Amino acid sequence: MFIRRIGTIGRTYRHIQRYRQILAVLFTYGFEDLVDSLKMEQHLEIGLRMIPRKQRERIESFSRAERIRMALEELGPTFVKMGQILSTRPDLLPVELIQQLAKLQDQVPAFSFSEAREIIEAELDKPLEQVFGSFDERPLAAASIGQVHRARLAGGEEVVVKVQRPAIQKTVGVDLEIMLHLATLMEKHLKGWEIQQPTRIVEEFARTLEKELDYRLEAAHTERFALQFDGDTRVRVPRIHREATTGRVLTMEYVSGIKASEIERLEREGLDRREIARRGFDLIMKQVFVHGFFHADPHPGNIFILPGNVICYLDFGMMGRLSRQHRENFADLLMSVARRDESKAADYLLKLTIWDEQPGRDSLERDVAGIMDEHLYKPLKDLELGKLIQQLLEMAARHRLRVPPDLFLMIKALSTVEGLGRVLDPDFDAVKQAAPVVRRIQWSRVHPARIAEDLFSSGGELIHLFQEIPGELREILRQARRGKVRIEFEHRGLEPMLSAHDRISNRIAFAIVLASLVIGSALIVLSGIPPRWHEIPVIGLAGFVVAGAMGFGLVISILRHGRM
Repeated sequence: MFIRRIGTIGRTYRHIQRYRQILAVLFTYGFEDLVDSLKMEQHLEIGLRMIPRKQRERIESFSRAERIRMALEELGPTFVKMGQILSTRPDLLPVELIQQLAKLQDQVPAFSFSEAREIIEAELDKPLEQVFGSFDERPLAAASIGQVHRARLAGGEEVVVKVQRPAIQKTVGVDLEIMLHLATLMEKHLKGWEIQQPTRIVEEFARTLEKELDYRLEAAHTERFALQFDGDTRVRVPRIHREATTGRVLTMEYVSGIKASEIERLEREGLDRREIARRGFDLIMKQVFVHGFFHADPHPGNIFILPGNVICYLDFGMMGRLSRQHRENFADLLMSVARRDESKAADYLLKLTIWDEQPGRDSLERDVAGIMDEHLYKPLKDLELGKLIQQLLEMAARHRLRVPPDLFLMIKALSTVEGLGRVLDPDFDAVKQAAPVVRRIQWSRVHPARIAEDLFSSGGELIHLFQEIPGELREILRQARRGKVRIEFEHRGLEPMLSAHDRISNRIAFAIVLASLVIGSALIVLSGIPPRWHEIPVIGLAGFVVAGAMGFGLVISILRHGRM
């Protein structure tokens, strides 16, 4: 999704109404300190004058983390989605806030059937009755992006139809531009956040949300997921009806099953909870380590259990991908942790993360060893694999190592399925289940076919490189002869100094104008130019009043920024 950086007067005013709502919510929940820290008045000075700064009721009985969650829920779908994404980022946020963000819910009322009909008919370019033999006007569920109706196709097959909310793309677009602006202010004014790069996080979130807003992509995800488990009788994936699917309407096969968390119903139907737990974890491991394409939101509401302990996945809007290199490095990290080799674990952690400056090896290995001591000297059935991995990544963040977003999605998926497995089977051992898959990943690299494939690929790239070198050298020499070779330098860390220079030059210019106004007004007063009021020239008097107001405003601005 293309999001523009805002800050010019025109675009700031374009969003001023939404900004007022956001600031009102922040003040309501007691976050005036955040508004002051971000120095939003400096960027929205004119707009913020429209927002009354009267005393607002504070919610003192709630913790700060709870108030953040409540504020995000009130701010609407875009902020709720962002909070849900951040709930998977223990490298950025404290544990208490992570726990609160994990509780975020899309509490959005359903929109009317007439609006749903209008969207469906516009998207399919046909009357509703021509596509569907029957259509339930009452939605099965409503969320922030869309809602789901049960229906029957003209051919008689039962389906569910997901319909996107009216004008949701415009709403999300405005919120994303505001988020990007706030992230820019965070990088500029909040110490330490420039390392985490909030603007990069918002841009990544925008790309994720863009995919979720295109139901054709969700349909493609569903079909790819079904293809990679084709022939596996343990898995069921609803069939997509492409003839009734567009960017804003998704039609898929209706599947009736039992939610994976409904333990009593599973037992009444005679289903095997232990087998379901084992299958569920095997399947997520296969998704991650074999295919590198996995369901990133496998919570109990998105997993149905069918007769025969068959697992049916739903809602493929959020998917994760891991390259083969990342999968293998992650498998090596797990094995080095299991072998209590902190040096190798530190090596693979560095390979999995992004960093500007390599951290000190001694302190990194010491922290890795501390996590191993905490988790690995207990009975295996008590070891929580997801918690161990999350702590490793939290520790990586303390060493200023950035983790790719898909790696966090994978950890969230593994943790969710592991937690569900423990609910289904209290004796569930995730480490025992994971070990064979991880070992297969390691052994696959020394398989003759894999070695031959790697040699062939590397050889081809090397030949291609040797073919390109002469041409590239000729081009460099040609550009040098023409005098077009340029060496560019990138200066970093100058932004605060440049900003300070801008403020200084603005104040000097303001002071010169102010002094000129005072001198000019004094000359007019001394000259006695009419009209006069009490023998004082009115023009000169007006000049002194304007100069006084400008001088007072300059003093207030200086005091507000804490510098004389």
